[in-house]
Parts: sequence; structure tokens; C-alpha cells
Amino acid sequence: MAEKKVTKGYGFGTAPVFLAAISTILGAVLFLRFGYAVGHAGLLGSIALILLGHMITIPTALAIAEISTNLKVEGGGEYFIISRSFGSMVGGTIGISLYLSQAVSVAFYMIAFAESFTPLFDWIKKVSGLTMDTRMVSLPATALLLILILRKGANLGVTALWTVVGILAVSLLVFFAGSADSPSGSLHMLDRIENPDDFFKVFAIIFPAFTGMTAGVGLSGDLKNPRRSIPLGTISATLVGMVVYIFVVFKLSYNLSPDELAADQFAMSKIALWGPIIPLGLAAATLSSAIGSILIAPRTLQALSSDKMIPFKIVNSFLAKGKGDSNEPFNATLVTAVIAFVFVSMGGVDFVAQIISMFFMITYGSLCLVSFLEHFAGNPSYRPTFRSKWYISLVGAAGSFFIMYQMAPLYAFLAIVAIIIIYLLIKSGQDREDDLSAMIRGALFQLTRRLQIIIQRRKSDIALAGWRPSFIALSSHSLTWLAPFDLLRWISHYYGFGTFIHFIKGLLNEETHKESREKLANLIEQSRTSKAGIYVDTIISPSFRTAVAQIVQIPGISGMENNSILFEFHEDDKQDIADIMDGCNYASLVDYNICVLRSSEHHFGYKRNIHIWLTPGDYRNANLMILIAYIIMGHPEWKKCEIDIFAAFDETELTKEVNRLNRLIDRGRIPISMKNVNKIPWDKEARSYESMVIERSEMADLVIMGFSVKKLIKEEGAFFMKFKSIKQILFLRAGQSIAISETEE
Repeated sequence: MAEKKVTKGYGFGTAPVFLAAISTILGAVLFLRFGYAVGHAGLLGSIALILLGHMITIPTALAIAEISTNLKVEGGGEYFIISRSFGSMVGGTIGISLYLSQAVSVAFYMIAFAESFTPLFDWIKKVSGLTMDTRMVSLPATALLLILILRKGANLGVTALWTVVGILAVSLLVFFAGSADSPSGSLHMLDRIENPDDFFKVFAIIFPAFTGMTAGVGLSGDLKNPRRSIPLGTISATLVGMVVYIFVVFKLSYNLSPDELAADQFAMSKIALWGPIIPLGLAAATLSSAIGSILIAPRTLQALSSDKMIPFKIVNSFLAKGKGDSNEPFNATLVTAVIAFVFVSMGGVDFVAQIISMFFMITYGSLCLVSFLEHFAGNPSYRPTFRSKWYISLVGAAGSFFIMYQMAPLYAFLAIVAIIIIYLLIKSGQDREDDLSAMIRGALFQLTRRLQIIIQRRKSDIALAGWRPSFIALSSHSLTWLAPFDLLRWISHYYGFGTFIHFIKGLLNEETHKESREKLANLIEQSRTSKAGIYVDTIISPSFRTAVAQIVQIPGISGMENNSILFEFHEDDKQDIADIMDGCNYASLVDYNICVLRSSEHHFGYKRNIHIWLTPGDYRNANLMILIAYIIMGHPEWKKCEIDIFAAFDETELTKEVNRLNRLIDRGRIPISMKNVNKIPWDKEARSYESMVIERSEMADLVIMGFSVKKLIKEEGAFFMKFKSIKQILFLRAGQSIAISETEE
């Protein structure tokens, strides 16, 4: 019997994500350095610092929310998201630097935890004569924390988070309820000390306050529903933290002068209703941040080792091994404990903390860049249920890398050098290729697509998972029948590319060439007027079949090979069917996907419903039929549309096939409700397929059904002439194997 692999974790809800993030956000910097920030930058400057920090963190939080709803998020948090979007090499590189940042953060927070006891050091010296050092607190506290985590795991950590966050909340309430002995009584927006520190130096000192919003993402492997919990917990913690920060700087500015704020790191104690609550709050904040880091760092390392990112096989095997049913990263926690103890023993991590900030900035910038590239590339396989905006992600990415150099150019340079070294080490030990190039190709595809259209119009003024449609449409009625032109522009609106070719029958000569130029000018104007994102052209050929033979061999205008062809005939003009059958035959020889539109005066009606009919003969066609419907529905003109699927199978196979369809739709994140997947028992002996379709789809704006080229030719096109009362039909034959979801049966 095969060994069962358990990786489900604890099945937490949203609360631990929020608690881990908010406890890290409202941490040591808030209690120890916000007074310094208001003293050196003034109230207005402090608000600017907060907004600048959130100009990076909010886009990052939105990017995480978006990417996490596009993927089946597993253990590894930010590393998993980056590696599955950017590729294994880049993901592993950033993942290792992220892990080191998280591991050293444990030491950073424990040293800050020890700082909360410094008000007692003078009293201890008077009583016992002992000169205290912060390491006398930080080392035993770190040992106790690590022992508890190793023994009890994440479950204890999350329980502790509830306790320390409660203390943190009480300390903030007591702070806001209090007042200084002699408050200034007014807000001086620009007041600050003489000879203040540079704005970006102040920002560099308080920036760690903004790095905690991704803390809860590291619990991804222990969440019951990470697609819901990560966006909700991360975004809510980020916004709550920003609001608290703004209220704190207003409270500080109102109660104390800039000189008082800059001189005393425990300035908040002078304002609080009960002063000692601030060191207690600091202890709670730093302890909760340390707990968050000690929960997250080992899980990042475990995920890295599971993906074999460490250059040594035996090390990967050791670190990837989990403990118990929850797959607790026991071995990875041991390694993290060693790193934490080393840096706690050093007593101060100012230099390392600045390097950590650089790595965090690289991580945030990378996440925003992933989101931007996915938006810009327009990949149909990228279907997050939560969507940010491409320009928000771009601002977050550009801001991260720009501010890195503003904060500390040397450290930014060293961080990038370290990233390159880590990448080269991973690459030397791996025989695999990352998919960053695929994302870049997608972005270049979109850029090429748009540039080709713009260039063409300016010239006229002067004289599979991952499959995307690249269509050619061929018609001799381009300027009189708009149905094929409209269908192509809907398909090509965002996810793909379309080339619309007007067919002119005849030999190439001066007269036909002149006609082709006139037709092309009209088509370009038609394209401009309708805002169609398609490329238009003409072809002169002796017959329709020779024209098809020519165009199926030409390269795609978009920079990618064409993969689909669209033919069209009007329901009252069936004389084109013979030519279309020849065209289908030629297209099938080069494995094109074939669409044949039977248009009518109805012209897609109100664009409110699309009906897809699936039969036992549509196993190869089904994915393409569903995906084409989804792509059409993505056009603004079809935004109120619903898709209905009619599964017509023998009653013995019906339930199995409908369940398969529902799983496919769910995994592929296609917006089709399960109630719209209709079971149609079909006894071929008792009832014809045509009568079933007419009964249920007579009023549909577009009906999509599959066909076989061989059967079509054998029956001399009779199938295209059936379904007489159906308004608009798109007959479809898949020439390629196309996947909808990441994992299909």
C-alpha cells in the first residue's frame, strides 16, 4: 500500500492571516520609532511617509490577493506565489532571500522585545548591582519561544497570537485614551526639530513597520481556504494598520513637541493613560511579530526544499520532511532556530536589518511585477477571482525598486548582487528552465498586437492551459455582412489576435490590385469605427479554396502562428457551403481549429445568452467550445451575457459527464453557474438531436455546437443546413488539444 502524503496542515480560517499580519504591522517600529519620525519629519511629513510606504504595500497586498485566487495556493506563502507565477528559478532565488529575511527577522524582533525591558534595567542595578544587557533577556526568551514552537507547532503559535494581539489592542486603547501632562493642544503640520534627518533616512528607519502585511501569507499551507483567507486577511490588515498609523502620528503631534518626541523612544508612555502599558504593548507587539516570523520562515524553507531549490539533495530531503498529520516543518524550524540564535547573540542587527529591508522590497516589487505582467500579457489561463488594476501593480513595482535606491544605494546594490549569486547557485544545481520567458512573450505579444494595429492605421492615414486564439477570418462579404467581422473582434478583444481577410476572386492584375486597395481602406475605416483590435487585409485568388490554401500557410501577423480559422455563410445564401467544406478540409490538414458561423438578420440579438451543446462526439471540441464562449463573454458588448451548457448524453452516462463538466468549469474558474449546466437525456432512437436543440435554444442569441469535418464532407454539408429556426449558430471543430484548467482528468 502506497504511503499517504499528508500536506493539508491545520485548516485555519482567515483570522490567523489577519492576526499574523496586523501583529507584525503594529510592531516594534510603531512603539519605538514613530515619535522619532514625527519629530524629524513633522506631522505632514509623517503622513507622507505612511502614504509612501503604503504606495508599495497596498499594491503588493492587492497583487497577492489576485495571484492567490488564480492559483491553488499551497505551503510556502509568498515563495509559492512567486515561483508558480515567475518560474522555479526566479521563484527559488527570491524564496531563499525571503527565507533568510524571515529567519533573521525572528532575531530582530526578539532583540526589540528585550528593549521593552530597558526601563527596568536601572532599578535592577540599584537592587542587585547587576548591570543588565538586552541579551540577558533576548537569548532566554528566544530559547523559550523556539522550544514552545518546536513542541506545539503552529497551533500554539496561532493561540499565542490571539493573546498578544489582545494585549497590543489594549495598549493602543490606553495610549489613545491618555494625554501628556502639558499637551501642546494644537496640530503644527510642519513643526520638527532643528537639523532633522533626511526624509528618506527617516523612511528607511521606519520602513520595517510596513513589511508585515504579507506575514499571514506564509500560513498558506495551513489554511482551509487560502483563496479566500489570504486576500481578506492581508488587505484588511494592511488597511487597518494604515489607519492606526495615521491616528498615532496625530496623537503624538497633538500631545508632545518635536524635541520631546525625538529625544525619547518611549514617548508614547508620556501620553498613555497608564505609562507602563507601552513597554507591555511593545513586548506584545515584538513577541507576536517574532511568533509570526518563526511560523512563516520554516514553512518557506520547507516549500523551497520540497521544490528541490537547495543545491544539495540530502539537505532538501532533510528540510522538506514534515512531522505529524499537519506536516509541521520541524527540521526547517531547527535550522531557523540556529540562525535566530546566531543573530540574537550578536546583540544588534542594524546592518543586517537594512539588507533585510532590501530583500523585502525586492519581494514586494517582484510580486507587483508578476501581477502587472499577467495583466498586460492577457493570458486566458490567468483567471483570478479577485482582480487588481495593472497600473496599481506597476506603481507598486516601480516604487519598490526606486525607493530601494533612495533608502540606501549601497545596500540596494549588495542585495541585487546577492540575488544574482543565489540565482547562479540554484541554476548550477538544477536541470530545469523557468517560465519567465513565457510571461515576457505574453507581454511582447500584447505589445506587438497593439503596435501592429496602430502602425497599420497610421500607414492608411498617410497613404493550450495558456492557449490563446490567433484567428484568420476569410469572407467575400466583408462590407455587407458584419456578423463574421463582429465575431472576430469579440474573440480578439483582449485574449487573442484576429486577422480579417477580404477575399477577391480573380487573378492578380492591376484592376484586382486596385480593388483590393480600396477594399482594404474601407476595412481599416470599419475597424477604426468599431474599435476592433484586429488586423485587416485582402487576398486575391482564383477561387475560395486556393485562397484558403494560401492563408493557412502564412505566418501570423501578431508574431505567433495562426491556429484557428473562421468561415461564414448567411442562412438564406447556402451556395457558399461547398466552398466552406473545401476550406474546412484544407484547414484540418494543418490542424487548425475551425469555426463556421451561420449568420442571420437576428445578428446576435441582445447578446444576453450563449448556449453550448455537447454530445458524445464532442470530447475533443468541448474545451474549445467553452473557452470560446468565455472569451466572447469577456467583450463589453456581452458583459450581461450568461452561458448555458446542454449536455446531451445517454441517460446511463449523463450524471458522470455533467459532474466532469462541473469539475472542469470549477477548476478552470469559468464563470458558469452549476445550475446552468443542463442534463439532457438523449435516446438517439427516440428523438433527433435537431429537435432537442430547437426546443431549448430557439431564442438563444448564439448557439455553439461541434462538428466533424469527415462527417460534414460525407453528408455534403447537410449538418450546416439543419436547425432552421435557430438564429445564430457557431459550428466548431477543435484541431488542437486545448486545456482549460491547470490539471484536467
